[in-house]
This record gives sequence, C-alpha cells and structure tokens, in this order.
Amino acid sequence: MDNSIFPIHFAPVQGHTDHAYRSVHSSIYGSTFRYYTPFIRVEKGTPRRRDIVDFKASLEENLPVTAQVIFRDMEELEILINSLGEAGAKEIDLNMGCPFPLQTARGRGAAVIGNTPLVEKTAKMIERYPDISFSLKIRLGINNSDEWRSSSDAINSMRLHHLTVHPRVARQQYKGETDMEEFKRVLEMTSHHVIYNGDIRTPDDVDRIRKRFPEVAGVMCGRGLLARPSLAMEISSKKVLSIQDRISMMLYFHSRLLSHYQSTLQGDTQILMKIAPFWEYAEAEIGRKSWKALKKASTMPKYLTALAGISVESDYCI
Repeated sequence: MDNSIFPIHFAPVQGHTDHAYRSVHSSIYGSTFRYYTPFIRVEKGTPRRRDIVDFKASLEENLPVTAQVIFRDMEELEILINSLGEAGAKEIDLNMGCPFPLQTARGRGAAVIGNTPLVEKTAKMIERYPDISFSLKIRLGINNSDEWRSSSDAINSMRLHHLTVHPRVARQQYKGETDMEEFKRVLEMTSHHVIYNGDIRTPDDVDRIRKRFPEVAGVMCGRGLLARPSLAMEISSKKVLSIQDRISMMLYFHSRLLSHYQSTLQGDTQILMKIAPFWEYAEAEIGRKSWKALKKASTMPKYLTALAGISVESDYCI
C-alpha cells in the first residue's frame, strides 16, 4: 500500500449527506476518496425519484460518488441495478449493514448477511452486470458477531471492488464496543480488499486501525466526518488542524450550505429543518453550550442568533 495515499470513504447518513452536502464538502475539503449516497431503496415497485435525481446531480458534477442500495430480494435488487445503470451508475454499493429495525425487520440491511441463500443469489446476479463495479458493506450480524461467517464463502465468490466491515451487530446500533477480534477473522477469511468502518473520529483513530491492521485498504467514516468535516483532509495531508481552524472552516462550510438551501427551499421552516441537522454530531467541536442553543432554536432568527454564538479566532484562509 502507498502510505502517502490512504483512502477515506465518506459513509452515507440519511438526512445529511445529500448532493448539496457532498458538493459543498468536496469543494472546501477536497480530500475524500469517495462519497456514497444514502441508501436507495424500492418503494411501490420503483426507486424513489428524488434519490435518483440526487445521485445523478453528483454524477453530473463529476464527484466521486457511489450509489448505495438496500434490498430484501432479487426483484428489488434487479430494479435498483437497472434503474441506476440507466442513470449512469458505474459503481454500486450493496448495503448489508444497515442496523435500523425499520429495515432489518423487512429483511433488508444487516438482516441479509445471515440469509446465506440471498447472499449467494446476490453474488450470481451481479455477474450479469459486468460494466458495473460492485462493493459490499456488512455488519457482523443481527445479534451475534459470528453470523456473517455462514455467508463468507458467498461473499468471497462475489466480484467486489472492496468489502466494508463495521464490526458491530445490528442490535448495538452505534453503541457498545466494536468486535475487533471478529474483524480480524474477517480479514483472515476474506479474499477482498477490506475497508474498516466504525468509531473513526480523529486522525489518531485512523493511525490506531492502520497500526493494528496494516492490511486494511482504507477506512469509512460517517458520523466522524459529520462531526469533523475536515477529518479526511487532515488524514490525507497528515496535518492536524487546530480546533479554531476546524471551526472556522466548518462555519464557512455551513454558510455555503445554508446559502444553497435558502436559494432552493421555500420558507424558514423548510430551510431550518434542512440545515439544523448539520450540527447534530458536532457537540465536541463547537462546545455543548453552542450545540444546545442550536438544537433548541425553533425559528430561523433564533437559529442565527445561536449560530453567532459560535466564536472563533482563526487565521485559516478559505
């Protein structure tokens, strides 16, 4: 592995990482190896139109974006692959890791990984699309961290660019300890390049993973990048920014995104609902007082007042 280039993948987060977010983030920080769309699913026999439009907007802007899909059977998967292929997708990520009960109860996301026949059928189906590159994201299981093993042969048979592993089970959601011993077993048993996902919040976290597992081919960050949008840039440049510089850049990022939503949405209520989640994971960066004030703001004037309370002195030039 070229130690000067370590791929940082930006995991999708529903309600956050839409095209506008990806576009502005890329223009400011520019060091993310690849973005992923929030999972695209079938509703009433077809993918949601707004999801396809959102994905195509990033393609047309030449952002490094991969469409992520979530499915419960071959019919849904075929609809998704065909629709995205028609939209211009050359890379599709198969989601077998979503832990949310709303999806797992319907047999999607992390529920798929223990459904070995479905994983085997998936491996066969993607062979029908040689012009599309596929990747796979998994959890270790629903309740037990060894559930993925029943599907390991099927996973190894897949034509994958890489395999992303979040070493928790769905029952944990995003809490509790990651099972690093089971992650080690994945590395030992798989034939694919492996991307590590889970609890990457600082450059030191990446260094820790690379030191323990030097064969890892990259890391995927979601909430860590939402909390600290400069994270991939800091890792790639090997230069850790001061908290003042990070906040200065984050405020600029926010101002650009807010301007976009103000020009595309109507009414303060819509705009506030869209922009306020920007700070959801940023408490550690901006401080609890400012974070609580932003979270409590119920109108745009109150929100802007809370925003003005984030003070920072920085010489960082955008």
